[in-house]
Amino acid sequence: MLGTLPGPVRAGTIGPVPQMLRVPVHLLDTDLPAPSYAKPGDAGADLYARTAAHLAAGGGRALVPTGIVVAIPEGYAGFVQPRSGIALRHGVTCLNTPGLIDSGYRGELAVLLVNTDPKEDYDVQRGDRIAQLVVQPVMHAVFEATEKSRLPPAARDVGGFGHSGR
Repeated sequence: MLGTLPGPVRAGTIGPVPQMLRVPVHLLDTDLPAPSYAKPGDAGADLYARTAAHLAAGGGRALVPTGIVVAIPEGYAGFVQPRSGIALRHGVTCLNTPGLIDSGYRGELAVLLVNTDPKEDYDVQRGDRIAQLVVQPVMHAVFEATEKSRLPPAARDVGGFGHSGR
């Protein structure tokens, strides 16, 4: 599934071109594009709206299907992230961000969008780029119960929720 791409080394890099991961995708709607990267080097592949949705101002939300089913390989997970452009221009972002797509999930990907703009409604149109999918390796942890006094010390200790400053 992984492999180094053939060809020359890219300018500004050391070593071969980064490895690519093959992720099978089933298009439920062949009129929409598969996830794709807008520019070379992008970390997130664009996801497209399969249906239109209306997001009312001040918190309106909708679960928008993308028309795709993915088979993320074991040892990886997909993370659905908002698109910065519609967040900046319209206040539309993703709830439950990042949305986690486990390797064993085989249902249609859908994106939970919310409109944070206090005054303007937002209409998602079929085919709009609504979010990005980032695929990353993940590790499973073995959680071992122990006494708090046996945990390794840390400089931060119990500080959290703004503890480190503004």
